[in-house]
Order: sequence, then C-alpha cells, then structure tokens
Amino acid sequence: MAGLLEKTEKMLTTKDEAEDLIQRWRDSQEEDLTPEDYQQFKTLGSTCLTEGASEQLLKFVQEEKNQGVVKSMGGELLTALVNEIVKKKKTRDHCQTAITHLTKTCSPNKLLQNMLEMIEDIDPGAISETILVLLPHLQTVVLRLEDRRAACLGLSLSALHGQLSRLPVPYTLQQEEEDECGLCGCCAALTLFLRPFVDELTSKDGKEEAAAEDEELKVELLKFCLRSLKNPLLEAELHKDRKSALWHFAVEITAILHAIKEFPAVLVCCSAPRNGSVTDGSLYRDSRACLAYLVFVELLTVESFPAVFSPLYLLQCNMEHIDHLLTSKQESHLRKGLALMENSLKKVEDNSLPVGLMELRSFYGGPQNLRLILTDCPMRHLRESGLQLFQIFIDKLDTEAKHKFFRCMLKTSNHEGVESYVIKNIRRQIAFSMKGNPNKYFLGMDLLPLLALVFILPHGAETNLLTNMDKIMEGLNLLRYVFLKGKEMRSNVELWEGLCRIKEEYLKMLRVALSMSRAYYSSELKALKEGQKLKAREARDNARSGRLVQSVLVKQEHVSGMSPDAQQQVLESALVTFDLMDSLTVRIEEITEETLS
Repeated sequence: MAGLLEKTEKMLTTKDEAEDLIQRWRDSQEEDLTPEDYQQFKTLGSTCLTEGASEQLLKFVQEEKNQGVVKSMGGELLTALVNEIVKKKKTRDHCQTAITHLTKTCSPNKLLQNMLEMIEDIDPGAISETILVLLPHLQTVVLRLEDRRAACLGLSLSALHGQLSRLPVPYTLQQEEEDECGLCGCCAALTLFLRPFVDELTSKDGKEEAAAEDEELKVELLKFCLRSLKNPLLEAELHKDRKSALWHFAVEITAILHAIKEFPAVLVCCSAPRNGSVTDGSLYRDSRACLAYLVFVELLTVESFPAVFSPLYLLQCNMEHIDHLLTSKQESHLRKGLALMENSLKKVEDNSLPVGLMELRSFYGGPQNLRLILTDCPMRHLRESGLQLFQIFIDKLDTEAKHKFFRCMLKTSNHEGVESYVIKNIRRQIAFSMKGNPNKYFLGMDLLPLLALVFILPHGAETNLLTNMDKIMEGLNLLRYVFLKGKEMRSNVELWEGLCRIKEEYLKMLRVALSMSRAYYSSELKALKEGQKLKAREARDNARSGRLVQSVLVKQEHVSGMSPDAQQQVLESALVTFDLMDSLTVRIEEITEETLS
C-alpha cells in the first residue's frame, strides 16, 4: 500500500491527501463515485504501471479492504494492464493475476463494456498480441453474465473478427508456421474461447426444449462461423494433406456448424437463414462457397452429409458456389472454384447432363466465367486447370446440351483460341456420331446452323488471318474430315447440299482474304529487302568516302520497332501460313470432286 501511495503523491500534494482520496473511495457507495473519481483511479493505475509498480498495484487490487473500490472502478485498469502485458514480459505475471482478479470481482457488464472498447481501439501494430491476452479473460466475463449472454457474445465475436480481418492471411505453409502477424495463433485461441458456449448448446441437445436464449446463442455462433469461412478461410490455402494452423481452424469451424445443427442446412438451402443470422448477401455467398469447398473437396464433415443426394443434384447445388467463386479476381477464390467444379463434375457420368440445365443461371455463368479464366487470367497454372475443366464439362453434357453449348461459345467467346477448341470438339462429336451413334445434332440438319457459326470470317475478306489462324486451321481440318469421312451425310441430300453451300461460301471468301493478305505481306517483304539493300549500299559508300551518312529508316522498322531480321522472319512465316491454308483449301476441293465422282 505504501508503494501505491508514493506513486499517488506525484499527482496529489501530500501523502495525507492520497490516503484521504483512497479512503474516500473505500467509504463511498458506487453510485456516489463521480466521473472524476473514475478518471483519477484510471490515471493512478496507469502511472503505477508506467513506473514499474505492477507488484504494488496487484497488492492493492487484492487487499480485502480495497475490494469495494476494485469492484466499482477496477474495470478502468483493464486497458493499462493489457497494454503492459503486450509491451513488457517482466511484469506479465503481476498484470495477468490482477486481470484475473478483476474479471472475478468487477461487474461483468462493466468489464465487457471496457473490453469491447479496448478491442475497438486496438493498436494496429499489436492486434494479435492484445487479442491473445484478452480472450481468456473475455471468456470469463461473458460466462459470468446472467442476462443477454448470447447478444454480448455476438458483440464480442463481431468486434474480435473485425480486428482479425485486418491481419494478412498467410499464403504458404512456412508463413503459417512463422505466423508473423499472429493470425493463426488468434484463430486457435478463438476456438478455445468458443468451446464452453458450444458445449452449453450441445449439452441440452434433446434433453429440454430450447429456450429463446439458446436459439440466440446458436445464431451468434452461426454468424461467427460464416464470418470465419469468408475470412480467413476463403483466403487461405487449405489442403487435407497439409495440417496447418488454419486447416485446424477450418476443422473447428465445420465441427461447430455440425454441433449446433446448422450443417448441412446452411449448405443445401439456397436462401439465407430465416433466423436473421445473415443480412449481408455477399457474406452468405462467400461463406457457403468456402464451406462447399471444405466439404466436397477437402472432405471435412462429409460423413455427416446426407448420402441420398445424387451427384447431379450436388452439381446443381455446387454450380451456384462455383459460379460465385469464378467471378472473383483473387487466386485463392479461383483455385477453390476450379477444385470444387472438378470434384463435382467427376462424380457425374459422361454424356449425362441434360440441355435443361443450360437454362439455369449458374450453369450458364459457371462455364462463361471459366472461359474468362482461359482468355484473361494472367496465371498460367489457373489457365491450364481451366482448360482441363472446360473439356471435362463438355464431356459431361449430353448430345443436345453439347450442341447448345458449342453454339453459345461460338457466339459469345470472341476469342479465336476458345473457338478453335470448340471446333475441335465439334469434329470429335461428328466422328463419334459416325461410329454407330447417329443423332440429329451432329449428323443431321441441326448440324448446319452450328457449322454456319464455325465457317465465318468476322470481317469478311479483310479479316486478319494471322490473328484468326487457329480457328481457320481447325475449321479447314473439320471441313476436310467431313468431306473425306462423311459417307452417311451424303445419303441425306438436304444436309449434304447445305454442307456444300457452307463450304463454297466459306472457301470463296477465304481465297479472297488469302489473296489480299499474301499480296500485302509479299509487298512488305519486298520493301523490307529493298530497304536492307539500300542501307547496305549506303554503308559501303560511307566506308569508301569516310563521311557519316544518316541511315534511312524503312517503314516497317519505324512502325514495329523490330530489327530487320525479325521483321523478315515474321513476314516469311506469315506467307508460309497462307500457303498452308491455301493447300488445305485445294485439298478440300479435290476431296469434294472425288466424292462427287
């Protein structure tokens, strides 16, 4: 007590005044204490800690005669005590003991208010350290509450998650192990913090009618699980073969959802819960998408998922999550979306997805987003995964659905690489149909409108043949195959005439485009070679005369910035490509004449 008085004297005139002040606090009822008293008590405690008197402060807090003061105003010391623990290891034990005493002595409502204010005002540089110190004591305080415990728990969890969401999510296993910003440690501490509240619900399971407070507690736990699924779990790299800290947090979150009987309902139901647990639609979509990934890809709590759902039904449910994930620009979201799509598709039989599914928004949006990954994503490994999935998706569609999907892609992709890949698949379907699998979509009249989308030059004769080279070459190979192998098509006069008409119109336009392109590139190549000869002649003349003569820049070098050798290589390569296209058109005409004869 003497040590505390010595510290107080720096704020008060005499030791007697300090003793009188503390004695007045002891003698006063709580309702008689003024805001000035609270501020003086708070300043006194902070000063003691600043000057290294943590042991004296602890003794004051524990002394029997001071318990009235501590009960009334002890909560004012929390911030200073927690900050002292975060900053200094030497006084940690004294401060921890003091906080423990305060959480058991002071009013839990006042303590909770102080703690929530402390969480709200956390130093950005000490978020994890402060939360780790505070969590065990916050748990004690919330458990002591007799009224509105669930609501107070919800306020606490919301405040805690708000601060944790400011911390960067580690990407690699090494970053998780190092846990430089403390996120992983906080997630582990949060699961311990929640355990008694989850146990409280599960202990009443089926034994008595659920009270309103229990239902509210369930809602608050559900809210926290959904927030955690969005951040950090949706951002994290999670794999069942990599038992990291965040993986264990994911295990705990899914276990809580199962324990409070919100799984699998939260995953299967398309609309937000009616209990008001979610008002943010984006949060709900992100959370459910992450949960779907954890359940169906990483197999967390999958044993609790009803086995009665067919692979087709699960694919329909998951396509909503896949569509949502693939609209993101973040790698972690895209990886989860691609993995979920692959897992869902592989459980469905080939050639089984009906055309009716293509009318669903998610079944339209998912493949379209996949197409955007193929064309726009800067990450090669995601593009490669996307291409594999693109083919798997095609393989799962039935014949009519494939036909509709191909038409949709040819109309909307606006990318020659995607279009050439679709044309390759059209050829495969025609070949499959010719091998004892006849159908009207690839071996009947419905083939004509599909081929009309294939054999078209977007800008007529002025189409850039090099830019569209992949699509044109794939289309010519398809034409050659159809006229070489299409014996069954020739038996259908109307179909065969339609094919011949499409071929004639396409090849006619292509020949004009080839002629124009070859003439242009030949003239450019000729001008380039003449320019090189001129520069060589100037160099020789300059060497003879010994005078500096300014070089003449040829048009191609000035425009493109390429070296003359590189320009020549490009131009010659283009001419070779045109020759190859021309040879294919000639071969197609020869095959046509042979079949007609």
